[in-house]
Amino acid sequence: MSDQREKIATNIRKGVLEYCVLASLASGDKYGLELAEELTARKLTAGEGSLYPLLARMKATGLVETYWEESASGRKRKYYTITVHGHLMVGEFRGVWEAISMQVTDLLGEQHGIDS
Repeated sequence: MSDQREKIATNIRKGVLEYCVLASLASGDKYGLELAEELTARKLTAGEGSLYPLLARMKATGLVETYWEESASGRKRKYYTITVHGHLMVGEFRGVWEAISMQVTDLLGEQHGIDS
């Protein structure tokens, strides 16, 4: 990917990461590393460095809650779970995303005489 394309992709990812976290948690509770690995595999985040501060902010605003649970190895893991407020925000985001993505796709389809 060219430097310019990567810059565009990074900006878009930053804007939607919170909602991607919520969408992931809507399918089930996850511990931090598990969530980071899923998002990284989907190329939605570069790793844990940006995720944990985001999760802390999301907890502070009531989008997620946490609890501790022992793993098979005996170590405790902090799990994140989506709240009712978080589910509502995923629904709101879905509607906004669908509208914006259609509007952008339509605009790009028109191309306005610019080669892609």
